[in-house]
Amino acid sequence: MSTSAPPTYSPGPLRAAVLAAAVCLLAAGCSALGGEEDGSAADAAGGSGAGRMKIVMVTHGGEGDAFWDRVRKGAEAAAAKDGVDLTYAGDADAADQAGLVRDAIRDKADGIAVTLAKPQAMKGPIAEAKAVGIPVVGLNSGIDAWRSVGLLGYFGQDESVAGRAVGDKLTSLKARHALCVIHERGNVALEARCAGVKKTFKGETEMLYVEGTDMKAVNAAVTARLRQDSSIDEVIMNGAAFALTAVESVDEAGSDAHVATFDLDEDLVGAVKRGDVQFAVDQQPYLQGYLAVDALWLYRTNGNVSGGGVAPVLTGPAFVTRTNADAVAEYAAGGTR
Repeated sequence: MSTSAPPTYSPGPLRAAVLAAAVCLLAAGCSALGGEEDGSAADAAGGSGAGRMKIVMVTHGGEGDAFWDRVRKGAEAAAAKDGVDLTYAGDADAADQAGLVRDAIRDKADGIAVTLAKPQAMKGPIAEAKAVGIPVVGLNSGIDAWRSVGLLGYFGQDESVAGRAVGDKLTSLKARHALCVIHERGNVALEARCAGVKKTFKGETEMLYVEGTDMKAVNAAVTARLRQDSSIDEVIMNGAAFALTAVESVDEAGSDAHVATFDLDEDLVGAVKRGDVQFAVDQQPYLQGYLAVDALWLYRTNGNVSGGGVAPVLTGPAFVTRTNADAVAEYAAGGTR
């Protein structure tokens, strides 16, 4: 991938508020920064106006998800520091996510950050952005695809490495039968995590696919499987809210299984402290959002390319257990871990 110097930054007219309104009309569940009522990162940096760099972040996260709130909060912090106008939009549907990127291209964004939960759907719009000179970086999902689709850089956790680390940990804890629950079929990050667990865990690893948009259905599916097989002694979830639901499932099933999870929030840290959740793997979503925005600003203003354009910048994994949960709790309460 080319890492040649970026084109000279040429400020365009004010447009962040217009794009924010447009993408929210196009995609249900999106959220945007840049409107007067949002308290945007641009306002935090001293008010938006002509001449400011415009950066758009498009993720596959839904509205109200605490994980994506942390990604957005990190992006806002970087935008405030760098003095750029930031527009954030999210949509779980891959086609709609691609449409949001094309909206940003039409609006002549100065930089775009994207997630690659389903890389093939994003390949076309990323190529279109590059064709008109808009740099694009990746974050959170798609570590195995970011170079092949032509991204400038990538910020996130290597999910396969994280999964293998969990498998090793389960082996050290003498677990025997792990149920790895995937709440979005086809999401490459979730699939890689569970595959990584299976690769290194010395016991049995079983995958269970559930409908992540319906938490009651998640609870019912996990509860049913635990009732069917009492040999399952570890339930691995792929998100903080899902882990807390799994705790309920274990109780309802009368199971002795432990619950572990990827990702965390304030409530999950509390569950780890109480011993309800055995451990969590933190990929630091706040850091992912922050680094993605900051990288685009650095590229446009100073020609910097993180990782030289050939290596990802890793933000995890880090284990949170009862022994270190207190050290993380303060940051989790502030929405930055």
